[in-house]
Amino acid sequence: MIAIIDYGMGNLKNIYKAMEYVGAKCCITSDPNFIRSSDGVILPGVGAFKDAIDCIKENKLEEAIIKSVKDKKPFLGICLGMQLLFEKSFENGIHDGLGILKGEVKMIPEGVKIPHMGWNSLKIKKNRDPILQGLDESNVYFVHSYYCEPKDTITSSVTDYGVDITASVSSANVFGLQFHPEKSGQAGLKMLDNFRRMVK
Repeated sequence: MIAIIDYGMGNLKNIYKAMEYVGAKCCITSDPNFIRSSDGVILPGVGAFKDAIDCIKENKLEEAIIKSVKDKKPFLGICLGMQLLFEKSFENGIHDGLGILKGEVKMIPEGVKIPHMGWNSLKIKKNRDPILQGLDESNVYFVHSYYCEPKDTITSSVTDYGVDITASVSSANVFGLQFHPEKSGQAGLKMLDNFRRMVK
């Protein structure tokens, strides 16, 4: 069973429907015990970084998230959910993240329309990322104003939006997608199916 974490912010129904479509057994939950006992975890997110991290802590979900990662379960962060995995964000101040991945979340540099909203092509940089298996430089759907700058070589794909923006990351059992796979057509469904296949 895959736990889709409900901490009060996230596009939960669309993620659930997309996962169900690709044949996954999943449940939307805010129960830390269920998350700990699940076989895989998805952390979605829409909105502001500080609000999201505060909701995670208020709902006592931080320990369950970190334990799931340490237990080597397949773990997928989507959009803001990917950003929350990093150490720090500069969105409306400076705020600590979950610290699962090393790096920071910064605003997209001036010179382009913000928020970045719409379809952009992926440039795959790390073919061993299992989330991206079977895909080429597909178009996917973004909605964001901030982007991740990993400190380690975990970036598996980028998209060109004035600068190279990290579109996905892969580090052992932890994966992140800055875009919305549930809104990215067949390419997005393929990624979610790849994640499903990793879950025992």
